[in-house]
Amino acid sequence: MQDKILLGHGSGGQLMNELINGLIKETFGSDSLQLDDSAILTIAGQKLAFTTDTFTITPIFFPGGNIGELAINGTVNDLAVMGATPRFISSAFILEEGFEISLLKEIIASMKRVADYAGVKIVTGDTKVVEKGKADKIFINTSGIGVMEFPLQRRDIEEGDIVIINGSIADHGISVMAERNGFSFSKGLLSDCAPLNHLIAAAVRACPDGIKFMRDATRGGVASVLNEVVQQTPFSVKLLEEKLPVKDEVKGVCDILGIDPLYAANEGKVLAIVKKKDAEKVLEAMKSVKEGENAAIIGEITRQYPGKVFVETAIGGKRLLALLIEEQLPRIC
Repeated sequence: MQDKILLGHGSGGQLMNELINGLIKETFGSDSLQLDDSAILTIAGQKLAFTTDTFTITPIFFPGGNIGELAINGTVNDLAVMGATPRFISSAFILEEGFEISLLKEIIASMKRVADYAGVKIVTGDTKVVEKGKADKIFINTSGIGVMEFPLQRRDIEEGDIVIINGSIADHGISVMAERNGFSFSKGLLSDCAPLNHLIAAAVRACPDGIKFMRDATRGGVASVLNEVVQQTPFSVKLLEEKLPVKDEVKGVCDILGIDPLYAANEGKVLAIVKKKDAEKVLEAMKSVKEGENAAIIGEITRQYPGKVFVETAIGGKRLLALLIEEQLPRIC
């Protein structure tokens, strides 16, 4: 392990996994620490999902959203992918001295708007102010509680299972990066920041026994999530290049800068692994909801390269998608 914390330790790649599974897990104890999108707790006979996250994005306003919307949607999604109905959220602000009240007002208003859309209530919080230069304008921590009304069990994957995503890949990461650097060719780029609880509920209602795994592809992107799924298993994930939904604007920026969209962050995309016989049913359920109108089947589980994720091109070539040491684009969420 490194002697000092690096930016990569918070990126969703190999360095972060080593930090969590090493120092943090070993200290807190694997008997209590649940390393998933949310912890599942039983209180007075009721199963609840509990999650927390901290948002430090720069810039705090970006095409398609802002740090407040990101905080609410990210927390809602971490509950929803576990099969929980999100109910309550806390919101804690760390504000830098000199931060404009008008911007804070806009952020808080947007948080209320997206919370209402998701059907959750912001019920408690905290505010701290630090000296100018000791933070980056505003950091937000949120915690969420959801009721396990339609639990999504993590089922063992099998050869032939299908990989589905609910829409275009890398919109958030690339739009934030373009805005951050003031690129003149960023027209048309918008973050996909959105709550996914309505979409996930629709998919589960349509096929409660067919979904084996769900996770929102945030830090580290699609490739990192799928690597975590097949690590230390006899299975691999084969993605079909011609099926990957990447917008032309995103492709253009990625091609110019040498960025692989499969490793870029998303904030409104969920990956689902489902039984082959149920794939079309889940796909249609996703498409019935606004956040899933462009849902697509992008790959399948194979035994070709155990523990690996790879892309198969239209001409049959193969490209390995290894777990990165650290993310290509830091401070995306």
